[in-house]
Amino acid sequence: MRIVAIGSKPFITGFRLSGIKGIEVDSPQSLLREVESLLNRGDIGLIILDEGISKHVREQIDKIRAEHATPLIYELTSIGGKIEKIDYRNTLRRILGV
Repeated sequence: MRIVAIGSKPFITGFRLSGIKGIEVDSPQSLLREVESLLNRGDIGLIILDEGISKHVREQIDKIRAEHATPLIYELTSIGGKIEKIDYRNTLRRILGV
């Protein structure tokens, strides 16, 4: 299984240097399009998202997480970004529709 990082140029540069494929995007909509394009590929196991961009489409990302067990979609704080506290219990409720 492969890993793909999606985000701003500074975000993906470190991943590229370590041998992980990086896809540069400049807007939340383009990030969402890239995630959707990777969903049905059988070789992708983990998608790492730039939280600075993905937070604007978090509801759509949560919906994708609810509908697809793989690949795992994980958000990381971007370089110089502010760490945002995520209420995982609330997120899980949204994903499960509870």
